[in-house]
Amino acid sequence: MKRYREIYRAEQLPVFQNRMFLTEQAAKDCVKGDVVLVQDSETGLIFNQAFKPELMQYDSDYQNEQAVSGAFQRHLQDVSALVTKHFPAYSLIEVGCGKGYFLEQLQKLGFEVTGLDPTYEGSNPSVIKEYFSPESGLRADGVILRHVLEHVQDPVGFLSKIRESNGGTGRIYIEVPCFDWTCNHRAWFDIFYEHVNYFRRSDFDRMFGKVYESGHIFGGQYLYVIADLATLRAPKYSKPDYFEFPEDFLGTVSRYAARLKTQDTERKRATAIWGGASKGVIFALFMERAGAKIDIVIDINPAKQGKYLAATGLLVQSPADAMHMLVPGADIFVMNSNYLGEIQELTAHQFNYLLVEHAA
Repeated sequence: MKRYREIYRAEQLPVFQNRMFLTEQAAKDCVKGDVVLVQDSETGLIFNQAFKPELMQYDSDYQNEQAVSGAFQRHLQDVSALVTKHFPAYSLIEVGCGKGYFLEQLQKLGFEVTGLDPTYEGSNPSVIKEYFSPESGLRADGVILRHVLEHVQDPVGFLSKIRESNGGTGRIYIEVPCFDWTCNHRAWFDIFYEHVNYFRRSDFDRMFGKVYESGHIFGGQYLYVIADLATLRAPKYSKPDYFEFPEDFLGTVSRYAARLKTQDTERKRATAIWGGASKGVIFALFMERAGAKIDIVIDINPAKQGKYLAATGLLVQSPADAMHMLVPGADIFVMNSNYLGEIQELTAHQFNYLLVEHAA
């Protein structure tokens, strides 16, 4: 039996969904790569076999800060509660701290935290603008690893380096997208190049001998795990770990494209997508390839506004600017249902809001 079994393929996707571009042409000309998801028959893990790490160089043009949203701030409060519960009075290292919002939230709660991230743009002296490396010499009682593990080519090897760097001890909080949720909701727009790995809860039960707590968070879209670093081990595949996509996983691509084409033919009103991050980038690209037109991309993150989406070159606009271009009743495809209430309030409930997540 072959070790790797192909389960999904999407070619020529932008390697960075959250890198913003100053011109439409630069966005269209962005570096692209293939996604070929396979399942490893030895470990049971699912990953992009076509991933090329040399293409991934994160810098300050990478914009993935979600904390401008009240809904996401509430999510981070839930995470803070978990950290407070399992890491009382601990010193912490946050690997991949992004723009530092969550790190500073932990500092306000009294934690001693050191952050590592090359995309950091602020002035907090507790953040080191570098990738994690065992050579950094950092050690702490606990490690925070939020939305990092899905980006690294060898997740178990990466965790091993963290364990070794930390003297073989300590607790770790891991948060990643939940692949079961992606499949159950036919969220094909959640598969993209930046994410090498696609985790299920059972993967972490095989990775760690001792898991203090695990579960789902952020409306089920994310998995979290609190585990003992000393018990990290190579996961072993068993029959229950066998994975297959739902047969209709890509079924909504043609459905959404047909609706957009109808709007374009009638030309009665412009159509928008709300969310200029990873989901919106892939959604827009698949719609373009299906021959459907999106008129407007909306995002509340000021760092994205006035810039262009990777691959399609669509301009990202602020809610205020977009409202002038949309007539009441126009379609807005909402890229993430967690933000629906927030979006409806911002737009006075005057549009037709379409959730792109489809529950089985």
